[in-house]
Amino acid sequence: MYEGAVQDLIDELGRLPGVGPKSAQRIAFFLLQADLVDATRLAEAITRVKQTVRFCSRCFNIAEAEQCRVCRDPRRDDTVLCVVEEARDVVAIERTREYRGRYHVLGGAISPIDGIGPDELHITELLHRLDREPVEEVIIATNPNVEGEATASFLSRQLDGRAVRVTRLASGLPVGGDLDYADEVTLSRAFVGRQDLRGRGTREVR
Repeated sequence: MYEGAVQDLIDELGRLPGVGPKSAQRIAFFLLQADLVDATRLAEAITRVKQTVRFCSRCFNIAEAEQCRVCRDPRRDDTVLCVVEEARDVVAIERTREYRGRYHVLGGAISPIDGIGPDELHITELLHRLDREPVEEVIIATNPNVEGEATASFLSRQLDGRAVRVTRLASGLPVGGDLDYADEVTLSRAFVGRQDLRGRGTREVR
């Protein structure tokens, strides 16, 4: 245990995902030894992001305005909607330069162990978008792990009966992995070879 402010900093850093007690201690001492200008810049960046960044009112991607840059872009294809778990997945897919449609960010995946059910995700908002927008295909791009597969299955059932094509990203993504860690080539191949959940083949990515 350290005194006052130092221990408080270690405790707060330890609350970050993937940061254990030893890592929190190393980061804290790095910040202690850093120039005041550098430490202040970090603190200001954290404060600024909390004050200015919000979630897009349309797709729930990260935005600094009412809508994110993808939703504001008139060149995007309104007939294709890619459903992802987190906003960072949008960045991963955009890096491939293979996809020119719209997005919908669920805000997570179904995980009963963590107490996350369909009601905690932006699924109702997705269904409302399909009622309002000219979507012809929904690409389910949840992560290829247990939670992602459960979410994909639930979404497929919710979309059953609607006049919309439902597809799932194809092989190329490792089971148990996250989109955020996939390279551009792997993601590109997954998009090109994605499969129809209702057995109607594949289609070219727009």
